[in-house]
Amino acid sequence: MTHSVELALDLPPQVANAGVGVHGHAGPHDVFRLPRLWQLHLYGYSGTLEFGGFRHPIRPGHVSLVPPDTEVHFHYDTTPCEHLYAHFVLPGEGERHRVPVMQDAGADAAVLGELLRQTVAAGPQSPARAAAELWTVLWRTTGLAGTSAQREGSSRHPALRTAMAHIEEHLADPLEVPDIARTAGISHTQLTRLFRKDTGLTVVGYIRRRRMERARHLLVASTLAIPAIAATVGIPDLQAFNKTCHRELGASPRAVRQTARR
Repeated sequence: MTHSVELALDLPPQVANAGVGVHGHAGPHDVFRLPRLWQLHLYGYSGTLEFGGFRHPIRPGHVSLVPPDTEVHFHYDTTPCEHLYAHFVLPGEGERHRVPVMQDAGADAAVLGELLRQTVAAGPQSPARAAAELWTVLWRTTGLAGTSAQREGSSRHPALRTAMAHIEEHLADPLEVPDIARTAGISHTQLTRLFRKDTGLTVVGYIRRRRMERARHLLVASTLAIPAIAATVGIPDLQAFNKTCHRELGASPRAVRQTARR
């Protein structure tokens, strides 16, 4: 069963606060409750979000939505943990959109991150602009929900889903195709064939693409140093990371970050 919430988006949100947050100062576990406010987080770290009897893995590039007056538990794999957040009221009473509590934003993570940064920047000067930026973020999360539902309902081979999940959880680690195949319970050859059929990429090509999607997100949405980002996506050699960025993203890591912030 998918753990989900319902959003009424016929009116723009009222932004109470938005910013770049850092969790984990007091240790590897925090508890939050916001009596009147929704919480949206776009994560730059790994851990676990827990509430309502559900546990949701947190990964860089994931986005979560928590309704008001909900006690949430955050468990951190490492500390401190940086994320973009918005706390807001939803005044609308119209059609409701069901959205999973936790989603992998995938390639949309960079766009969501930029929109949230615009929300943060606009907040003190223009509450209306901040509301508009966050409203766009919320609508885009409903699109993510549709994409996720399509993926869940697809005929994707179970071994391929296992392999992809393993890759997502271990992007920071060395990833060898034979090890991934063993985790998925199939042969190297069969794994390669499944990836080619589903993604049009080799296993190595898929890993490289996911690493660069995550790297783009961290370059755009975080203040992590470039060497730290390289290590986080499993390419700790800076020369190799720069070369891969040029090939996959069309620019150096520094240029990707500067272009997004302009």
